[in-house]
Amino acid sequence: MSRFLRFSYRDADLPPMSCKIGRRGRVLDLPLIAWLTLIWVLLWSTFNLANIITGVIVASAVCLAFPLPPVDLGLRLHPWGIIRLAGYLLYDMYTSGVKVTRQIFVGLPHRAAVIGVPLRCRSDLMLAAVAVAVSNVPGGSVIEVRRATATVFLHVLDADLPEELDAARRQVWRLEELTVRAFGTPDEIARVAEPPPSPQPEAGRLEP
Repeated sequence: MSRFLRFSYRDADLPPMSCKIGRRGRVLDLPLIAWLTLIWVLLWSTFNLANIITGVIVASAVCLAFPLPPVDLGLRLHPWGIIRLAGYLLYDMYTSGVKVTRQIFVGLPHRAAVIGVPLRCRSDLMLAAVAVAVSNVPGGSVIEVRRATATVFLHVLDADLPEELDAARRQVWRLEELTVRAFGTPDEIARVAEPPPSPQPEAGRLEP
């Protein structure tokens, strides 16, 4: 097995956090495999062993079929941060799902809104990761990401009171912090340790 699959911690000739399949095989970037697997699981919205294994297989096949030149993706794996992010997402998905279901069956009218939330992270990778994480939680979905201003715009179902809009923004900032602490670089982690930026006055629009 060691001849067929070699890891960078045993072979100094390989790039950090990578593995090589076969003696003349291609080198796989393990952080990229992990990232693509996470995207796969989030897209299916089902966290189970079968989905994880399928994600690893699909991610490996994509990397083997379309090899990329060695580049720094700005992706770092922080195990404790990943555990915290996964736990928060599972809890938030459950509680938000219960809340949305209750709103549907109660039948009372609710006012929706489109709000803009400025983020602290600046890399394209982290912006996309935060957008995927936010869209994965019932009750809100990202409709636009503005790269120039690092702002996400999302549709919020429950926006009867201004306090509910503030709560939606705080939830996005919390997901941003957890996502960056799970996959971000030291510079990005330092950014999310700072207070969130103030939203623009026109960043929220209520819908009747």
